[in-house]
Amino acid sequence: MNSFVTCLMTLCCVGTTMAHDSWVETNTNLVRSGDAVYIDLKLGNHGNDHRDFKIAGKLDLQKVQIGVVDPEGKRFDLKPEALDLGYAPKEGYYSMKFSAFKPGIYTVCETSDYVVDHGQLQRSLKTAKTFFQISESLDKPVPDDRIIGQSLGHPFEFVPTVNPILPMAAGRPVQVKLLLRGEPVEGVKVSCIPQGVELRPDFDDEYERLTDKDGLISFTPKFGARYLFVSHLILNESGDDFEATKYTATLTLFVPELCTCCE
Repeated sequence: MNSFVTCLMTLCCVGTTMAHDSWVETNTNLVRSGDAVYIDLKLGNHGNDHRDFKIAGKLDLQKVQIGVVDPEGKRFDLKPEALDLGYAPKEGYYSMKFSAFKPGIYTVCETSDYVVDHGQLQRSLKTAKTFFQISESLDKPVPDDRIIGQSLGHPFEFVPTVNPILPMAAGRPVQVKLLLRGEPVEGVKVSCIPQGVELRPDFDDEYERLTDKDGLISFTPKFGARYLFVSHLILNESGDDFEATKYTATLTLFVPELCTCCE
């Protein structure tokens, strides 16, 4: 870890500020070329320090950017495609349809940057990611490893260090790196939440890890499910209209029970 990140970490606030976290998920992580994938943007009430998948509230779409990055790095804006699936302004979530023909892994990313007041004025910097792969064949898809280690340059983000699509299955280790302004960050908690499970308070050693000196964590899912990786970091970085900065990163991965397509 370089001296810049080390200095920032020494300023890390001790207290936890309750807030809402956003994430993105897809209806499938593998789609035939030309078919559509449906992308959902969701928000949870994580006054329990984000211990589950439960939805509460809905994002203000004007405050976020959401798009898809194709295998060559071209970005497509999804906001014009967003459909409000809630009956009331604070209910439900947004859903977007995307289709493409070019094979490879696509990254869905949502970012936001605004000031919130949770008893302290904080600048809230959030990044949410997930992945899906377009393949000419669903029976024999070809792994696309170009995504491994690829950063999008966000202030705080998860970067996969193994292929997030193929091969992926329960019992296989999932490895990700946590970056703060492009540098690995050590000693930060990462929650690995299976859909349908609520983590224990404080530190759940079954589903939570601390990043090592290279910003890495490894987690082996015991069963197939959609998994939400979450990390928070509050630093004493202030500005004219805020007293601290809270960084949040989420990453959603689909883990099947078995994977035989690449064996």
